[in-house]
Amino acid sequence: MAAQSNVAPIIIKRKKVIQGGGHHGGAWKVAYADFVTAMMAFFLLMWLLNATTEKQRKGVADYFSPTVAISRVSGGGEGAFGGDSVFSEETLPQNGTGASAQRPAEAREAQGQTGVSSDGNEGAERAKEDVELKAMESALLGRAGESDVAKEILRHIVTRVTDEGLVIELFDLPGAELFRDNTNEPTVLLEDLARMIANVTNVVENSVAVAGYVTARPVVLESNPVWRLSTERANQMRVLLQEQGMSFARIQRVTGHADRKPVVRNPMAVRNNRIEVILLRSEK
Repeated sequence: MAAQSNVAPIIIKRKKVIQGGGHHGGAWKVAYADFVTAMMAFFLLMWLLNATTEKQRKGVADYFSPTVAISRVSGGGEGAFGGDSVFSEETLPQNGTGASAQRPAEAREAQGQTGVSSDGNEGAERAKEDVELKAMESALLGRAGESDVAKEILRHIVTRVTDEGLVIELFDLPGAELFRDNTNEPTVLLEDLARMIANVTNVVENSVAVAGYVTARPVVLESNPVWRLSTERANQMRVLLQEQGMSFARIQRVTGHADRKPVVRNPMAVRNNRIEVILLRSEK
């Protein structure tokens, strides 16, 4: 027994291990995914702003606009605010006549392109004016077809009704030019055209605008004459119209556009040599 008293006692130590440091959940992954999605949307938006035109951006904005029908004119009684709150201008859509009062002054009306004025007559007046311009167009083309000589003249005329008014376009054809080569000296053809236009348009009082266009030059010139030449030709057309009886007061503007707006793919084609006489819409 005495021999075994020097042996060290055996001690068993139990260590408690806590399991919990290995897994913290996946909430950070969701937050990171949201961040990446937001950045992708941001860069896509920046790309769209840079790669699209104003018209295309408006189309995209209209696609995401709410389509819930909202009355443009608020209701209510005859109270101090006509049945509306003081915040109506902020809550109503700012187009048409959706102002906060039932009978708003022009300064308080929400302005918008609705096609009608505050009295509802502008749309009807525009339709009436379209009919008048179409009638003038028919009269011009009908007058040009009265004889074989006039039918030759008709080949040089294109007409169209636009927001600005009735555009009468006169243009060169191969072998039949309105002006002599690279000058503002009119040919007999242009004089006949001016006489016919003045006779037909003198039955109305619309104001008139004249615009000149020329072909592009094949090489870069030290002194490019396109601006000067287009302006001089437009002014010469004004002179011809006035010589045929058109009132001086009807001429509102004479402009030269050089070679900036070709009507055919080839900017040097003779078809781009042209004069536009525009019967402007009346200003109401």
